[in-house]
Amino acid sequence: MAAPQPVPPVWKDFGKSANDLLNKDFPIDKTTVEVKTKTPSNVTFRVFGEQHSKKPEHITADLEAKYADKKSGLTFTQTWTTLNQLKTLVELDEKIAKGVKLELNTSLTPAPHGSDKAVAAKSTLLTAIWKQPGLHTRASLDLFKGPIVNADAVLGRDGFLVGLEGSYNVSEGRITKYATAVGFSAPEYAVAVHGLGNLSTFAASYYHKVNPDVEAGAKATWDTKNSHVSLEVASKAYLDQASFVKARINNSGILSLAYTQSLRPGVKASFGLALDTQRLNDPTPAGPAHKVGASFVFEG
Repeated sequence: MAAPQPVPPVWKDFGKSANDLLNKDFPIDKTTVEVKTKTPSNVTFRVFGEQHSKKPEHITADLEAKYADKKSGLTFTQTWTTLNQLKTLVELDEKIAKGVKLELNTSLTPAPHGSDKAVAAKSTLLTAIWKQPGLHTRASLDLFKGPIVNADAVLGRDGFLVGLEGSYNVSEGRITKYATAVGFSAPEYAVAVHGLGNLSTFAASYYHKVNPDVEAGAKATWDTKNSHVSLEVASKAYLDQASFVKARINNSGILSLAYTQSLRPGVKASFGLALDTQRLNDPTPAGPAHKVGASFVFEG
């Protein structure tokens, strides 16, 4: 008897192991602070702030409140940003049918005072998700843009994965975007090949868990429009149960280093440094040659 097939990842998480290794926990060129707390009544509060080195006088932030009712499968999330953007996300999971999840995602930005419009920007996205062993698919409708129907699906069998994504503009009656991906996932390693941007950009990535303390990965991207090929390689090593270091370098000579330390349960600090190795000896570089950053997370 064949073993049951697991649910494959959603399209946006295709190749996630390699992407996380290459991009997560590198707080470069910015400082971020995140505070998360949870009440006994299943209400979660989150405050996130970010200061970018290019605009040190400007701090962007958002305040989020999330309520989850496990019995009814309903989750309600409300977010207010410093850009005066109001976001609402309503989720209904596993109640209509097994493996079915519905989402309503809205965004509203009031117009500034004195404007002849009441609303500067708005969006409403309806999404339906269906997952079962060997299949993970989504379909969404953007009501105020197009309207545009977005759909994606990932099929999985014995570790092999195939994914498709497409967008269809209803008013224009044409396909506006399409992409595809193939890959293989195992407990110790994963590989993925993407064809993105209407098959104008191709990317190949791999992730390898060398041992319980060391991870390695790489990604190559080819843009057919300008024949440009980029390559980046990264590695992660756990120093102990509470800390790890990461390193990444690309073919432009940018070397990124990061260190993450769990100071205590619920408190984590990360520090990042990016060095332009081609300008290490340049006494008068044009623009910032090297960048630093930090990230702090408080969770209780």
